[in-house]
Amino acid sequence: MSVKNFLSLVAFSIVGLTLTGCHTPETVTNARGPWAETPCMAVLDRFTAAEVPALGPAETEAPIGSWTNGVTPADLPGKGLAQHPMLYAGENYNKMFLINDGKVIWTYQTGKGYEYDDVWMLSNGNILFTRMQYLAEITPDKKVVWRYDCTDPNGKSTNHTEVHTCQPIGLDRVMFVLNGVPPRLLVVNIKTGAVEVNHALPDELFNVNAVHGQFRRARYTAQGTYLLACLGRNQVVELDKNFKEVWSYKINSPWAALRLKNGNTLITDEKDSLTREVSPQGETVWEFKNTDLPEPYRFVEAPQSCTRLANGNTIFCSRGNRGKTPQIVEVTPDKKVVWVLQDWKTLGSASAVQVLDDPGVPENPGESAH
Repeated sequence: MSVKNFLSLVAFSIVGLTLTGCHTPETVTNARGPWAETPCMAVLDRFTAAEVPALGPAETEAPIGSWTNGVTPADLPGKGLAQHPMLYAGENYNKMFLINDGKVIWTYQTGKGYEYDDVWMLSNGNILFTRMQYLAEITPDKKVVWRYDCTDPNGKSTNHTEVHTCQPIGLDRVMFVLNGVPPRLLVVNIKTGAVEVNHALPDELFNVNAVHGQFRRARYTAQGTYLLACLGRNQVVELDKNFKEVWSYKINSPWAALRLKNGNTLITDEKDSLTREVSPQGETVWEFKNTDLPEPYRFVEAPQSCTRLANGNTIFCSRGNRGKTPQIVEVTPDKKVVWVLQDWKTLGSASAVQVLDDPGVPENPGESAH
């Protein structure tokens, strides 16, 4: 779609988000206080309260892999686990971690199988995540408040579905994409159970013979559009509320795409092991390749997702070759490495990280660039 159409979309966007077939999501207003700009920090004490069980009623212990034999090199840049308070999850290990002040303060496990890909902490402390076979929202004390199950997620039938991406829209709604034939984008009101959007995605955005690899990231933008990283079709596509294309960008194996506050789009290219920021006109304004890293910090497995912080730094998340290379690297806009996390004794691989002391209300679209 032309740049002209994209700019017209932005110009006519209004404050307040409109979803086809549902009410405008409520925007969360931060209360005054020390955590006014970072509301997730204000609820961390709920995760360490006395009533929080070590293992919740819906939890199953996840088996630990050989990555725990991984060695942490000496003198890595940054402060290790103390660099950022964060919510951390990754493929290969179905155990998510909440980290604060350099320590794991809470975990949640879901046993064997595949796989964590997307995770969010909301301003009320609830956590929304995908687990391929299902997605769910849980409370800090590990109660399941909502769950959506896929059909035959083990792939033994021709109509099986999987889910790898989700996003809260306000505290009551969840947007997600079901990989399938065809894949569908849904918005569900988790309070009422109403399916407010249920739309098949256009044929050109997916491969019918590779359900697993169709989508890993979809985001609902502040402009009220859907930004889709079409992993199996080598393009990022933006659709309006009527599912008409308003912008697209060709790139190899886009695992994730984020619309930044400056209007640019940040994309991770898993095939070429690079992350690129592009303008609405499709021009490259910043790019980081694996070879830009000093050799000791380079990834063997390409970054899957990334996070853009308010200070302009970018965090890359990798599966880390099961204990052999870093899980996370943070760089400045001028590509200086300020943090390398390689702690396989404590954590598993990294596919998604939410930095909790970065400003923004996560469930307000556009306020959390992760």
